Amino acid sequence: MEHERPAQRSGGDDESVGERLRTLRKARRLTLKAVAGSAGISEGYLSQIERGQANPSIATLQQISSALGLKVADLFGDDFTSGPSVLRADEAPRLALGVLGGRKFRLTPGPQHHLEVFLGEFDAGGSTGETPYSHGDSEEFLYVLEGTVRLHLGERGFTLGAGDSIRYSSAVPHRLCETAGAGARVLWVISPPSY
Repeated sequence: MEHERPAQRSGGDDESVGERLRTLRKARRLTLKAVAGSAGISEGYLSQIERGQANPSIATLQQISSALGLKVADLFGDDFTSGPSVLRADEAPRLALGVLGGRKFRLTPGPQHHLEVFLGEFDAGGSTGETPYSHGDSEEFLYVLEGTVRLHLGERGFTLGAGDSIRYSSAVPHRLCETAGAGARVLWVISPPSY
């Protein structure tokens, strides 16, 4: 897993994921070595992630979050409010996706109790990483806004184009990749939140 691409430092929200990981790790009084060991990655790689020098795949973020006793969603935003919440487009927390390029934005403000919505933007050939991942046992809905993607879901594969959608269990290992070489945009809706 440590062959993932180096982070491209943009000075934006990508760096906040690593900073948040470091803050949460230190708040739990855990060493880099302890968390890296529990997550199955090297101490050096975890340090690079925390310093914003590497972009982990979703599967790697799940391993690190689990080692910290968290869900990946806990890495984005601090507050949950019961009333209406507005999240401005330029403030959406962003997560760089795995090896081949892309971005994932959480569209639901703060940690949600019943629903999570993510926007994924994939560069040509971009993916959620080489390793399929699963999270919880939620209902997950994927809608393709633009482009063509391939969803690898357990032993099955589905090619989806703009306007296509699919519903599946987040407990089934899955990965998504752009296949037409022109980029893609997708929307994920997860209920209850498990990411």
